[in-house]
Amino acid sequence: MTILSEATSKISTISFYKVIAGVVGAQKPQYDIWGNTVNVASRMDSCGVLGRIQATDVTATVLMNAGYQCECRGPTYVKGKGTLTTYFVKTQFDNRY
Repeated sequence: MTILSEATSKISTISFYKVIAGVVGAQKPQYDIWGNTVNVASRMDSCGVLGRIQATDVTATVLMNAGYQCECRGPTYVKGKGTLTTYFVKTQFDNRY
């Protein structure tokens, strides 16, 4: 199973911007990331669509500049963040569900 097919078998959200990363824990160290970008992606999962990869407008711009196709979903209410313009990343798996 490829990463793309695995990502489209569930609700997936990607967000691109600044994050803080670090290792936490003395007994069992774990790498983690924090920041608004992580919070937005997490909140967007609750308003996602099964089998589609949802992206913020900033992320969609980065992806389109890299050659990916994105479809504007339009204004989407994201809990705790308000109404955001979101996009679906177009993939070969879009019509699977």
